[in-house]
Amino acid sequence: MAGQLKRLAKRAAIGAGLEASFLIAAAGLMRQARGRGVIFTLHHVRPHAARAFAPNAHLEITPHFLDAALRRLTRDGYRFVPLNELPALLAEPEGGRPFAAFTLDDGYANNMEHALPVFERHRAPFTVFVTKGFAEGSHSIWWETLAVLLRQAKDIRFDFGRGSERLALADPRQQWDAFDRFTRYIHSFDEARAVAAIDTLARENGIEPTDIVRDLVMGPAQLQQLARHPLAALGAHTISHRALARLPEAEARIEMEVSADYVEALTGIRPATIAYPYGTPEAASAREAALVRRLGFSVAVTTQPGLPAAGKPGYLPRMSLNGFYQKQRYVSALASGIPLKIMGR
Repeated sequence: MAGQLKRLAKRAAIGAGLEASFLIAAAGLMRQARGRGVIFTLHHVRPHAARAFAPNAHLEITPHFLDAALRRLTRDGYRFVPLNELPALLAEPEGGRPFAAFTLDDGYANNMEHALPVFERHRAPFTVFVTKGFAEGSHSIWWETLAVLLRQAKDIRFDFGRGSERLALADPRQQWDAFDRFTRYIHSFDEARAVAAIDTLARENGIEPTDIVRDLVMGPAQLQQLARHPLAALGAHTISHRALARLPEAEARIEMEVSADYVEALTGIRPATIAYPYGTPEAASAREAALVRRLGFSVAVTTQPGLPAAGKPGYLPRMSLNGFYQKQRYVSALASGIPLKIMGR
């Protein structure tokens, strides 16, 4: 219960901050906060399906909201640009028309089915970051596996490191508590082993994790089809979607390099862009930014909130189009940079 209340309080505080930021921007104040432009993070784009337990709801927006966001940005004077052009754009003299770049992590099939038509309507370029293991169906997506498992099972047994214990899953509160425990487990232990243990648990309960991946993610043929579209580009997103900063350097390099090799094999073009899995300071550090430079990527993006600035193309922040905040005015607020000032950044 405490975890759920904390989430709701945080969500309310963020919403209030976005409302305040919009009003400040609408009044013409704090214009200097806007910066040169903004990179947006998206994951799923699909029609809303109401569920009592939806731990990944923040990772999905509706096609209607995406369309509204693009219309709002157009009205606010933004130009839509490909991500790989950002180093050149950031080197331009200040004072020009602001830009917006769109990125979609993990390669979900709904990016082509639902997001592409919206981007076409607005002639907006976008980059989809490809995780090789997801596209090939060789790796599971643990947060999607858990969403299915914790909704379907009445209770489960799992060893978080102190012996097997039973987790009741009779209602959304218990499901949320279990999801939080598994999330901490993933990020506190060896990630590959933790994911494998969750996959085993899912199979014991009649759920095949790789079937979930194949249902959700574009395979090689779909990725090739998407890459042929003039508005679309594919970027690297590692092999397994593990937190790179927690891996030995040689292994982190392989994750990044093989992901780029995979995209190049699909498209004939070596990707210039990469997104760090999770993208938090704990998952992507200065070491990974140095690897980005050595591997020849021109742009690397985090999920840390901020506006891009010249001089750090290997560690660029993004603003999330979050499923909990699907209002047009919030898009203007995010692009304004004012929420960052409110947060003291």
